[in-house]
Amino acid sequence: MGAQLRVYKRRIRSVTATKKITKAMEMIAASRIVKAQRQVAASTPYATELTRAVTAVATGSTTKHPLTTEAETPTRAAILLITSDRGLAGGYSSNAIKAAEKLTGRLRGEGKEVDTYVIGRKGVAYYGFRERKIADSWTGFTDSPTYADAKRAAAPLIEAVTQETAEGGVDELHIVFTEFVSMMTQNPVDDRMLPLSLGATEQEDGKGEILPLFDFEPSAEDVLDALLPRYVESRIYNALLQAAASEHAARRRAMKSATDNAGELIKTLSRLANAARQAEITQEISEIVGGASALADATAGSDK
Repeated sequence: MGAQLRVYKRRIRSVTATKKITKAMEMIAASRIVKAQRQVAASTPYATELTRAVTAVATGSTTKHPLTTEAETPTRAAILLITSDRGLAGGYSSNAIKAAEKLTGRLRGEGKEVDTYVIGRKGVAYYGFRERKIADSWTGFTDSPTYADAKRAAAPLIEAVTQETAEGGVDELHIVFTEFVSMMTQNPVDDRMLPLSLGATEQEDGKGEILPLFDFEPSAEDVLDALLPRYVESRIYNALLQAAASEHAARRRAMKSATDNAGELIKTLSRLANAARQAEITQEISEIVGGASALADATAGSDK
């Protein structure tokens, strides 16, 4: 019984230490969510207005450009997948990877070759373990991204879009990330960044505004060339911020669940330890009473 009691006490100490760690991680994630939400709220209007500016230029001209013109027979597509660098965030990264796999299957079903670009160590590890090719990858900034990180990730994607498919370029550019809806809801989404769908953009705008007519100087194509990198960078930056907020929310929820489970486990182990200690005390009393009875019987026999 004594050995069993020591085992319970050792497990209680171990679970208590783990509970302290998960509680600290929960509090850290909760404090970071607020900052991430503010960054998302600050970046979204810029990305929205930039998209409207691109739409205005595209509808006001007949110039064929990779930003707005779809290929007649698209044969290659690129996917940018955003995952996390760290774990302990529940199904955050796995859900994004599943969405990317589903999108990849759909594009290949349409007869398109797919180049995959990955942000985050979890995504890199997933494709590396399965020995699947990655066009490019970036790690080390998913929990606190900056615009410089988005710009660095956008550079090879912009280059691939502007190249001919025969030279390794792509006809379409898609992005898969986790959209932050609320503290309890984060949804993995896939979105086509290029070419920009003008009809969908007008529906998302929902304001019913008539876009004004513009005169372009030096030309509409030059304006679109200038807007292309800004548009891609802003969309990727906004997606990184959405993903960071989602990661912190998912980690807070996972750590809260782990902390609650540790508390329940400590209660269960404490009850078992109390039962073991009570059983040990009962056994000791029984041995003492039995020993006293045997000694009394021996003494009575010797008196006779």
